[in-house]
Amino acid sequence: MGADDYPVAGGGPSPAHLEAGAATCDMLSTPVRLHLMWLLCHGEHDVGWLAEHVGTSVAAVSQQLGKLRLAGLVSARRQGRYQIYTADDPHILMLVDQVFAHVAPEPAPAPDEGRPAPRQRRYSRSGAAHR
Repeated sequence: MGADDYPVAGGGPSPAHLEAGAATCDMLSTPVRLHLMWLLCHGEHDVGWLAEHVGTSVAAVSQQLGKLRLAGLVSARRQGRYQIYTADDPHILMLVDQVFAHVAPEPAPAPDEGRPAPRQRRYSRSGAAHR
């Protein structure tokens, strides 16, 4: 343990914890990444589905997902030819929910509310996508 890992006097967070907390908040500080995190907190999705719902290109969403993965906020698994992304850390789920509870007391809209229904992909046990 380095000197930065010990809590400061009075029981507050250590400098290392402050840096890590600020980095996590920084990852959620852009509307696209926050939207992606909200969607992933409510289900597993592939990059095409996420791009459709966020309203940006697959390439842009892939880039943002890469950043979120490196930060440890999302994970991915291969299912057939798709990468399926999820946010399964209960602390991140709670943090994202609290962000929206803070800015709007009413519940956030469901992922599909107010948007045309996208083509849904269902996955079989073999990992094949079905439309």
